[in-house]
Amino acid sequence: MIQKIIDNKLIAIGAHLILGFLVTFLPISKIFPLLIIVFSINIINSSKNLKEEVIYMVSYLVGAEVFIRMSGGTLLYELGKYGVILYVLMGIFMGNKRNKLTISYVLYILILLIGIIFTNTPQGESIRKAIVFNLSGPITLGIFAIYCYKRTITISQLQELLFMCLLPIFSIVSYVYFRTPNLEEMVFGTLSNFDTSGGFGPNQVSTIIGFGGFILGIFLFIRINLSLYIFLDGIFLAYFIYRGLLTFSRGGMLTAGIAFFIFAVFMFSFQKVTIVKVSKYIFVSFILFLGVWLYTSNITGGMIDNRYAGKNSIGVKKKDVSAGRSEIINMQIESFNESPIFGIGVGNGKYKRINSGKKVTAASHNEVGRLIEEHGLLGLIALLILLILPLENMYFSNNYQRAFLSAFYIFWFLTINHSAMRIAFPAFVYGLSLIRIVPDDE
Repeated sequence: MIQKIIDNKLIAIGAHLILGFLVTFLPISKIFPLLIIVFSINIINSSKNLKEEVIYMVSYLVGAEVFIRMSGGTLLYELGKYGVILYVLMGIFMGNKRNKLTISYVLYILILLIGIIFTNTPQGESIRKAIVFNLSGPITLGIFAIYCYKRTITISQLQELLFMCLLPIFSIVSYVYFRTPNLEEMVFGTLSNFDTSGGFGPNQVSTIIGFGGFILGIFLFIRINLSLYIFLDGIFLAYFIYRGLLTFSRGGMLTAGIAFFIFAVFMFSFQKVTIVKVSKYIFVSFILFLGVWLYTSNITGGMIDNRYAGKNSIGVKKKDVSAGRSEIINMQIESFNESPIFGIGVGNGKYKRINSGKKVTAASHNEVGRLIEEHGLLGLIALLILLILPLENMYFSNNYQRAFLSAFYIFWFLTINHSAMRIAFPAFVYGLSLIRIVPDDE
């Protein structure tokens, strides 16, 4: 079934665009995630994971998670993370390939669990919810990292699993298009926009659409056609950038741009291209982005310019361009100084900020700050584990492999710094930075 989807890319894209439209008026949103889980389990079980079906299914689920949530199809809110864990556990015990187990990620998970001991939620609040909210993402990352660590993936397999992730993102942009009010009648400001994000969290929508744009960008770069015409693929990319910008959430789009730049630098280095060819790529990319930006600026009455320049709706520079995140980080550092060894406990950071009386978003958007605040020095050790092992993998790779690995690594690190680990995507993209990419004939 996977191969049939991959062999018929344009048909698969069309089907997902139609799906994004259908869920806007038909009560089928809860059927979709159920079908994903049933078919994925069946595919992994019947194939015995001989061709890495686990990562293909994880890829598709991760791409679909935001779509499932925004369309009201959630069976379990953390279905994406639980699904990833389930697929990985099935994959570990199936097939003829054995993982190169690293004790580092086992230690990382144990460090996270130690923090539970110090959790102390206010009366009336659920300890279980506090733990799940803060640890489901990091533990999913640890389990998926164990699975991916030095796992051999061919170039073709990598391209195919990225396409599987891209498919449900097409459903997202379709859904957002049909759910967005008439843009000409909207009054835009400079805050993240729920109306242009399908009524869902702009940060998460921007993150996943940004990754979709990144995939489209690298497919164009290495000349993998999704349709019969490269011009149509270029239109896909332009529209993804446009929809991502309209969310007015900067993190996802800036992260995608930086990751693609890193990818291009390593790829150019590997190919040893001439200055003329590099200049051609830069010129075409600049014209594409400039056209999309100018069109978006016109639609939003120049508000998108102010948003990315850190200005308010009347063009005055904001004192805090981080939208309150810098204040949260300062408070997290204070918490670390108070409890430097074990931290203040999982989930306690949110309640501490609520009780402080300061006008600041309680839940942390920064996983690095949360690790240090709630896990102390142990959290710092966990962070170092996450930072160092992918770098080791990149060190023993060539520039072609580094183009992908470094882009995945950057995507993970920047995403957890602006969107924490609300969705399974950071765990997925981090795991990809640990794989061993080999030619198809190896």
